[in-house]
Amino acid sequence: MNKKMIKSSLLALMLVLVVGCVSKTSHDVIRIGSKDFTENEIVAEIYALALEDAGYNVKRQMNISSSVIHKSITSKQIDLYPEYTGTGLISILKQKTINDPRKCYEAVKTAYNKKYHMTWLDYAKANDGQGLFVSKKISEQYGIKKISDLQKHASELRFASQGEFDEREDGLPVLEKVYGRFDWKSTKVYDNGLKYEVVEKKQADVAPAYTTEGKLSETNKFVLLEDDKQCWAPYNLAPVVRNETLKKFPKIKTALNKVDQTLDTATMTKLNAQVDVQHKEYADVAKTYYESIKDQ
Repeated sequence: MNKKMIKSSLLALMLVLVVGCVSKTSHDVIRIGSKDFTENEIVAEIYALALEDAGYNVKRQMNISSSVIHKSITSKQIDLYPEYTGTGLISILKQKTINDPRKCYEAVKTAYNKKYHMTWLDYAKANDGQGLFVSKKISEQYGIKKISDLQKHASELRFASQGEFDEREDGLPVLEKVYGRFDWKSTKVYDNGLKYEVVEKKQADVAPAYTTEGKLSETNKFVLLEDDKQCWAPYNLAPVVRNETLKKFPKIKTALNKVDQTLDTATMTKLNAQVDVQHKEYADVAKTYYESIKDQ
């Protein structure tokens, strides 16, 4: 074999090796999606960092519309994303509300595996569900820490409604079904974006909110009330993973379950606040948080 033939053979061998490496890398990518709002982007980014730390090659597909992300995973465009137990049960599976967090989780876990060939990994304590908050002053003045306390003092308090909350099945109707009638001193409809301002400025005393909204981290101003009778469905965070992906990359389970063990409602609220109130980038917030928990 002459030098030219040897050189050609070596080049061909190198090309095969390069193509093989590229093919392997592409094949081994884990595609993580997120919904199109702050909290989901933060959590998806934390998941991505955890998987990269575990040695996986990750592709991020963030900011997918909440209305189409389920289709994205069922059509294999993504491999996993953060979902909420209540969303899975009510919006995707079209089942009746289960108010107990563990039973809700078990229901979606079983149904998703059977119907969609997907696995719900461990759920976090973080619950992004429906709630009510009052000002710190009102909480202290009337001793209101839970919704049953609020119901007893409703006639002394002004309610800042967002309109649809009064009519929506999972809003005021179910609240009054469980706790009894709320005879507010007054009720007025405000734009959702103004609710914290009107409560802080004492134009109203109580308003509905989702339980991990960033402004609720300002505990010197606002008190999120405990839903002590479990009126509303739980919306606990958990990774949803295609079974095919989990079988191929089994260490995903350990890496992501470790993350979810650290996420409770108060922690998630503070992370959301860093983006929505302090205007930091979600990726920076996720990285700082992951660095703080990765060696735990």
